[in-house]
Amino acid sequence: VLMGLLHLGAVYALSLVPRAHILTLLWAYFCFLLTALGVTAGAHRLWSHRSYKAKLPLRIFLAAANSMAFQNDIYEWSRDHRVHHKYSETDADPHNARRGFFFSHIGWLFVRKHRDVIEKGRKLDFTDLLDDPVVRFQRKYYKSSVVLMCFVIPTVVPWYLWGESLWNAYFLASILRYTISLNVTWLVNSAAHMYGNRPYDKNINPRQNTLVTLGAIGEGFHNYHHTFPFDYSASELGLKFNPTTWFIDFMFWLGLVTDRKQAPKEMIQARKERTGDGSA
Repeated sequence: VLMGLLHLGAVYALSLVPRAHILTLLWAYFCFLLTALGVTAGAHRLWSHRSYKAKLPLRIFLAAANSMAFQNDIYEWSRDHRVHHKYSETDADPHNARRGFFFSHIGWLFVRKHRDVIEKGRKLDFTDLLDDPVVRFQRKYYKSSVVLMCFVIPTVVPWYLWGESLWNAYFLASILRYTISLNVTWLVNSAAHMYGNRPYDKNINPRQNTLVTLGAIGEGFHNYHHTFPFDYSASELGLKFNPTTWFIDFMFWLGLVTDRKQAPKEMIQARKERTGDGSA
């Protein structure tokens, strides 16, 4: 019911776009980018995979952005994602794509977890997550931080700074932005596990999906990511569209990121030749 109302609210929000201040639309997009980084650079590449190290100010920023995303706290998100990688496309995978597009996209949130998800998930070690005081703090105050970051701040800023109505600000910068960010993230679990090529490993489901890459700011190189999950870029480096990698690199330049892990070019090429589908 809540998901249905949220999506109806997002559809209604589209009708407000022509009447909204241009700064409100730009603000909504800026909030979308913050939301995405809280998931991609934060919960995913930093906390789930430990593909780089971040200093305290950056971890605090990413935790706040993650609360704006409202997709479960960092601990729960990272826990489920590690289980997903360990048992991908089995009953122990929280959003097993073999159960169909709808299930892997949103349906998995509507049903109780398969018993294999719980049983096998208990065998994995997540103590490193709770060793981080930022993760513990966000988990403790998660509901309050979500209300503030996901709904209050996106709504109040346009109203206070340039006189946008609270109604427009709420539906555009909160509801529409939140709904789009949810679906973009879910597409990594659904579309990127079903549609696209597999140049690194043709024996696994995850694919390279350009549209998902554009929407999820660099997370659609999914065949690469499941083949080399430790790589901080989640793709081959170069000129490919990957704003999350650009952000991490910029933070490295500022001295807030260290120990970026990468797959050597020789390893990548060897894997392509050995298990790839020949598409790249």
